[in-house]
Amino acid sequence: VQLQASGGGLVQTGDSLRLSCAASRRLFSNNGMAWFRQAPGEEREFVAGIDWRGGTISYKDSVKARFTISRDNPKNMLYLQMNSLKPEDTGVYYCAAARRAIASRQAPDYNYWGQGTQVTVSS
Repeated sequence: VQLQASGGGLVQTGDSLRLSCAASRRLFSNNGMAWFRQAPGEEREFVAGIDWRGGTISYKDSVKARFTISRDNPKNMLYLQMNSLKPEDTGVYYCAAARRAIASRQAPDYNYWGQGTQVTVSS
């Protein structure tokens, strides 16, 4: 297994969750990383991305100021802290490793994907 996501669950509106993604060292050390999510019946969408050094970060507009992406390179770990969760944040969350050191917003730019972790926010 090269990417393993965890931390999802069932929460209420306004609650917080922290997602984690464990990556193989070969996959993680020089790659941009991102979180995507997919709601039922919807396409997979970009949520947050971080370049290989953690110096450049980007977010989907609707999660700015609520979500924080971070990475711990020595531990090969990627995180997504999600605060003030809303029902529209519900979906399967995937961590992904980019082909390059930067993290784009386009899914085709990522060639490794974790198995996904379910986040459900009830109203």
